[in-house]
Amino acid sequence: MRPWHFRSLAVKLTLAFLLVGLVGATLTPALLGLVTQLRFEQFMRDRDRTSYLIPLTEYYRANGSWRGVETVFLYRPMMMGPGMGPGRGPHEWRRTLVLLDPQDRLVYRQGDDQAIASLLADERALSVPIEVDARVVGRLVLEPFSVRPQPGTPEADFLTGIWRLTVISAIGTGGLALVLGAWLARALARPIHDLTIATQALARGELGQQVAVRANDEIGQLAQAFNQMSADLARASQLRRQMTADIAHELRTPLSLILGYTESLKDGKLPADQATFDLMHDEARHLSRLVDDLRLLSLAEAGELPLLRQPVEPRALLERAALVHAAQAQQRGVTVVVADAPAAPEVLVDAGRMAQVLDNLMSNALRHTERGGRITLSADVADGAVRLHVADTGSGIAPTDLPHVFDRFYRADKSRQRSTGGESGLGLAIAKSIVEAHGGTITVSSVVGQGSTFTIVLPVADAEASCNGAK
Repeated sequence: MRPWHFRSLAVKLTLAFLLVGLVGATLTPALLGLVTQLRFEQFMRDRDRTSYLIPLTEYYRANGSWRGVETVFLYRPMMMGPGMGPGRGPHEWRRTLVLLDPQDRLVYRQGDDQAIASLLADERALSVPIEVDARVVGRLVLEPFSVRPQPGTPEADFLTGIWRLTVISAIGTGGLALVLGAWLARALARPIHDLTIATQALARGELGQQVAVRANDEIGQLAQAFNQMSADLARASQLRRQMTADIAHELRTPLSLILGYTESLKDGKLPADQATFDLMHDEARHLSRLVDDLRLLSLAEAGELPLLRQPVEPRALLERAALVHAAQAQQRGVTVVVADAPAAPEVLVDAGRMAQVLDNLMSNALRHTERGGRITLSADVADGAVRLHVADTGSGIAPTDLPHVFDRFYRADKSRQRSTGGESGLGLAIAKSIVEAHGGTITVSSVVGQGSTFTIVLPVADAEASCNGAK
């Protein structure tokens, strides 16, 4: 179990949950107890008022007047008011009160003159109208008294029990909040702690770090995103190392040949004839082509490749590619055909860059198509986009090699470290980058022994885009 530190997220969350729990556990019972006491006091006041109103109302209804009403007060000692003073019972405290008729004339009083005068002047005095048959027949003015019960009375025991339960519930709720807060804090902080450890390892260069995804909430989505990022970084690092090794290998071969020829010429081991210089020139051109391809690829992948977009008919692109490679195809004994199809809408592309893509695909198809084979170029429309197809009847690509055909320097035939045509090994990677720079996609499907089909998907140029591109 990890130790807790005061500044850790788990401790902060635990304290936050505890604070919220304590506030809720204290505030809610306190309000409940206060409301209970206020309601209890109101009940005492209502009971006090009712204890006078009921017998007085019955007396007036039975007699029709207040004559002889003093008997109500004399023979009902409970009417004297509850014993709220120390050591006073309900029969020992005679409450100061005044009974008035509808014209506020004195009918009955209980108390001396000074007490009566103070009662009538006291704004806190309780004035209770007496109604009989919906008619006010008098008014009773009562001396105010404290409704807080004395200790030891049933009322006091009731309120004490309420407050005791309030305190116990507050303590229990606070403890429960502490336990739940600690559990929730650990549950929330654990994946964040794991992410922190993995991120620190990633910063140290330990790529490929993965964390457990324990939930499908925001933190779980963050963990999934981190795992994807870590895997992508590891793969990118591996590809970078592989690319560096491939570039070094591709550069070393022509450099070694040029260096070997120059040393042999210097030592007089080779004749300084035209054939030797032609070989050296070919290797230098191959080296220059490799450097140019690498620069083009880096610009395309960085989104900095300049594109001169113009509306172009797809068939014109295909016919140009077939014409450029017609002589090479004839030498190899391969037939190149541009399929007849309904005219496809124009695409807004850089014609020169797209010609470079088709040249790479044609060169690749010619390299892998035997004599007597066939390369078919076609265009169609699907899902609102234009598709260009380059299909051959060559040797095909193995399923294990298909996902990697657009990788830099990747060759399905591992025995051929350099292609026979002096290619750099970057043609398909460059083609993919150029197509994606146009907002399109390029895919390949293949069957071993039957051939391969490369498909370029480009968005259709709308009228406004075509106008802007033409300008």
